[in-house]
Amino acid sequence: MSADQTDLFASFEQVQEDQKQSQNSTNIDEFAPLASRLRPQSIEEYIGQTHLLGEGKPLRTMLNRGTCYSMILWGPPGVGKTTLALLFAKVCNAYVEQIPAVTSGVKDIRDAVDRALRRKESGIKTLVFVDEVHRFNKSQQDAFLPHIENGTITFIGATTENPSFSLNSALLSRARVYVLQKLSQDESRQLLHQALTSERGLKSYNLTLAKGVEEAIIDLAAGDARYLLNILEMASDLAADTKDGKKILTLAMVGAVAGQKLMTYDKGGDAYYELISAFHKSVRGSAPDAALYWYSRILEAGGDPLYVARRLLAIATEDVGLADPRAMQVCLNAWDIFTRVGAAEGERAIAEATVYCALAPKSNNLYTAFAKAREDAKNHGDLEVPIYLRNAPTKLMEQLGYKKGYRYAHDYPGAYAAGESFFPEELVGTKYYHPSDRGMEITFQKKEEYLEQRDSQESDKRYPQGFVGKKRSFS
Repeated sequence: MSADQTDLFASFEQVQEDQKQSQNSTNIDEFAPLASRLRPQSIEEYIGQTHLLGEGKPLRTMLNRGTCYSMILWGPPGVGKTTLALLFAKVCNAYVEQIPAVTSGVKDIRDAVDRALRRKESGIKTLVFVDEVHRFNKSQQDAFLPHIENGTITFIGATTENPSFSLNSALLSRARVYVLQKLSQDESRQLLHQALTSERGLKSYNLTLAKGVEEAIIDLAAGDARYLLNILEMASDLAADTKDGKKILTLAMVGAVAGQKLMTYDKGGDAYYELISAFHKSVRGSAPDAALYWYSRILEAGGDPLYVARRLLAIATEDVGLADPRAMQVCLNAWDIFTRVGAAEGERAIAEATVYCALAPKSNNLYTAFAKAREDAKNHGDLEVPIYLRNAPTKLMEQLGYKKGYRYAHDYPGAYAAGESFFPEELVGTKYYHPSDRGMEITFQKKEEYLEQRDSQESDKRYPQGFVGKKRSFS
């Protein structure tokens, strides 16, 4: 072994020993940010991404086996991409080369690869982690390819952008892509409680949260773990002493560090939901002016405009329904405008969608029809698919009568096989959806009347005239 290799190996062993001591030490770097102090040291401490890290899921299986391959971690900020890469390095006993794409170039990549080559000669693995990898251009991304290919490095890239558009196909072909998701509200709450009770967190502060503070921090963070911990840490510096020796964190303190008014979270969140309820009822009640007022109240109180956009999408399917199917697209467009051009134009786009939905014809007939269909699916989920509706991809299935007697709609006038049934026999005659006499549903109503007339005049029916199964029509 050369002198350089000996120095490198000794350096690596020292790093490993330092990491081990750091993990086992009770000393906490009080100057490190809370998000850094709480960085998970094991998969058991990791919060979120259960679709990838739950028992039996792909990444959890790899971690349990102590193996790792090159991958791209795609997800929004603050969801644990860097932490996950470091956990993989730990279980694989690999040296980590972190390369920030924002400040690095091809020379930095070559230097990192050179060090990895020297480690490889000494039997030491290297994991190269590139944050914001989408910021690298084609030549910078290409610089990794031969070294991923020959096993010199294990490559993990983190990106907030769609890899299909921001990364080279050559790099994508050598790395698996995993999609990370924002933390759910329950996961955010778990992280918040961990921060308040952990020795590495704020346990020594002995913090008490006033009513509404927990929900305010969770909603402000919107699934971003780093932002949640930053808000909590900054607000904790403002915490006031109480008579019982604790410190209390109020909404005003959280609002001060977040730069927003948080009156929406007073009374444990009741005021917030009252505003949303008033907004929804105004749109449902076809009162555009009142809807705009409540929307403005939500904004002035520091509410999230995209929460209103989500509620409008619910209104579009629940209250407007098929009376005006365009409402869904209008609401989606408003959301898209907000995310593309920012709050000033985006809030106005949501206001436009608000007025559109308020003045659109209303019908909840699809909403109730779907609920009844789901109820039947739950109660009668064991009914067999009629044999004539089944596919027959094999000769055996065809010999067994699969698809025999199926009437292909396009072979009949108007592309409609009158008298056919697509229900299990037990549910023949069931009717969930009844179009209203409003908006587009007038057209749907006429179409249904036409189809029913065709059915009544058809001599070759699947079932006799008047035959019904065990279910009756919902009216």
